[in-house]
Amino acid sequence: MSFTKFTNFFGKSKKQPDHVATTEKLSETLRSLETKEKLLQKKIAAELEKAKAFTKANNKRAAIQCLKRKKLYEQQLEHIVNSQWRIHEQITMIESAKCTTDTVVALRTGAGAMKKMQKEMKINDVDKTMDEINAQSENLKQIQEAIAAPISGQEFDEADLEAELEELEGLELEEQLLQPAPVVSQYVPAKKQPARMAPCHNTAEEDELAALTTELAL
Repeated sequence: MSFTKFTNFFGKSKKQPDHVATTEKLSETLRSLETKEKLLQKKIAAELEKAKAFTKANNKRAAIQCLKRKKLYEQQLEHIVNSQWRIHEQITMIESAKCTTDTVVALRTGAGAMKKMQKEMKINDVDKTMDEINAQSENLKQIQEAIAAPISGQEFDEADLEAELEELEGLELEEQLLQPAPVVSQYVPAKKQPARMAPCHNTAEEDELAALTTELAL
């Protein structure tokens, strides 16, 4: 097996898309022009220095020759710069075209998918599906109502309940009427008696006088 077939077998030599190969080729050319641009700039600077040196040496003819070569290099440099701009423009256009192509392909894919889904989704099928959903909803509603319905034998007559409530209210009123009336207290507070004077304690002289009076009385 040759090397080419071997690489093709393992997929290592897969061909690149056209826009990728073109962009790479343009980028390679751009790098080559940038190298030439730098070289011409150096040559222009060198001829300018030579012209200055010949001018100082009063060698007018040699200085003019240097300036002529400088002009030629500048013309080449301008051509290279213009070529670079054109390559940049070409790369930008290719990238923009690729982006536009990808967008169109994506839109076309989406439109195809929508068209396929619309073919598979017919209006009759939609109506049938909605009828099935409505029928299931109604069936579920009936089941819920059946579950929530009161159990047989546990239904109550509202009139009987109202009569029983009135009877209870009558008994409550009767019990309140039979209870004895509360006794009102007739207690009247007694008048305050004037406070008695506390007995004063006699002094020693008063005690002696009282004893003397008692003896004389005897």
